[in-house]
Amino acid sequence: FKWLTILLLQVAFKMYLGVTPSVSCSSAAGNEFSLILDKNPLVDFVEELPAERASLCYCNLLCGVIRGALEMVHLAAEVTFLQDRLKGDAVTEIGITFLRKAEDKKAKKK
Repeated sequence: FKWLTILLLQVAFKMYLGVTPSVSCSSAAGNEFSLILDKNPLVDFVEELPAERASLCYCNLLCGVIRGALEMVHLAAEVTFLQDRLKGDAVTEIGITFLRKAEDKKAKKK
């Protein structure tokens, strides 16, 4: 999964968001890591969350995009938001856990 981490960091985030996150590996097996964004460009579009919407995780969109992109290359992953600058944290942190390599299903010809 190391090659995917490098690809995800150096190409995709830089290309689509204009930022390069740092990576923090959190498991000995190498299947879990965190992406840490010092600057999250999505935060620039949100002023302040109303009190009645305090549980809203505006940047959770990134988790869905990452998970979908990994599924497109046949990798099943759990992607969760760990820290959010909109909630008062110092950085934005996204946790990624690779579950397994998805099966490549080919269509049968009849």
